[in-house]
Amino acid sequence: MELLHLKNLEIKDKKVFIRCDFNVPMDEFGNITDDRRIRSAVATINYCLDQDCAVVLASHLGRPKGEANEKYTLAPVARRLQQLLKRHVELAPGVVDDVTLKMAQELPRHEVLLLENLRFEAGETKDDKELSQKLASMAEFYVNDAFGVSHRAHASVHGITEYFDKEHKAAGFLLEKEMSFFGKIINNPVRPFAAIVGGSKVSGKLEALVNLLPKVDKIFIGGGMAFTFLKQLGYDIGASLVEDDLLDEAQHIMDEAKKLGVKFYLPVDVVAAEKFAEDAVSKIVTAQEIPSEWMGLDIGPATVRLYREALNDVQTILWNGPMGVYEMDRFARGSSKIAHFVADSYATTVVGGGDTADLVQRVNLDEEMSFISTGGGASLELLEGKTLPGVAPLLILE
Repeated sequence: MELLHLKNLEIKDKKVFIRCDFNVPMDEFGNITDDRRIRSAVATINYCLDQDCAVVLASHLGRPKGEANEKYTLAPVARRLQQLLKRHVELAPGVVDDVTLKMAQELPRHEVLLLENLRFEAGETKDDKELSQKLASMAEFYVNDAFGVSHRAHASVHGITEYFDKEHKAAGFLLEKEMSFFGKIINNPVRPFAAIVGGSKVSGKLEALVNLLPKVDKIFIGGGMAFTFLKQLGYDIGASLVEDDLLDEAQHIMDEAKKLGVKFYLPVDVVAAEKFAEDAVSKIVTAQEIPSEWMGLDIGPATVRLYREALNDVQTILWNGPMGVYEMDRFARGSSKIAHFVADSYATTVVGGGDTADLVQRVNLDEEMSFISTGGGASLELLEGKTLPGVAPLLILE
């Protein structure tokens, strides 16, 4: 799967539209709490500026539902970009209004214009033709560097590509890096290859699990999704999160793993609590005996030891989804211990998914991982074997 390369485009002295993913987390005061996605786009932006281009940047932030909303302005992003690029970044008043279109049209070389939140336009999430055309009219070249939204058929990711031929569009460096890492890990991993899959629900990871089974040697399950498997095995899981309608699917996955010779690991003990709260009474219990009114909120110490032991010989690790409710300190220990072990291993380690990336950053291990993906939903769809709508138009067809 080869993508159209940015370095093969004749962009010198031209105007370039770059779709970025600046959908960053912010606190209640509008301060950016994690700027990784902004930092990840800098290489592509600087490359275009070094080619004497005028650069129009576009991104969404949050879910403003098609209306301008001060809460979702990209102003904090513009400020952070300015610091990282060490040059002025002009924030447009809108997305495709007359003033913004004029600003884009008159943008001089070496200047950066950041459009206001794309999702202030209702047509963005509807892949609207008219919006796509207006966005495309702003530049001579289109670059997609927004891996995190490339699984969405949106106007700025999918519709816009129809207005550029293959000599005038390409993938940015971040998108290329993401696709190359996932391509390698899914199609040609160094073995043994293990997948650690967590998160709250089986339903969100079902297709990914089915697609991963023939590719991996070991699968480790954690988080809320483990209880659907444990219940299917006949265990008492108390009031833990469970998807009763997926019990048969869980059985099918376990049967398939057995048939393919894939080692399938489930928690042997959990940290259970009476309620989901910081002040809740909690205790460690075996996975078979969670008290009836209690819920499992983290993997226990015996599971951590078991998973560590079984991960010892692994050469490639793909991790998507935390092992427990890591947002609460008292239920974060299992995820944190697994994170430290993964970071210390000599394996190639790829972290996919927003929550897992957030967890790894919380415990200051982001520098220790081989690669941290900027897209949760997009990485999941790749694991499910899908072609992403934002990537398909940028593929070099044989």
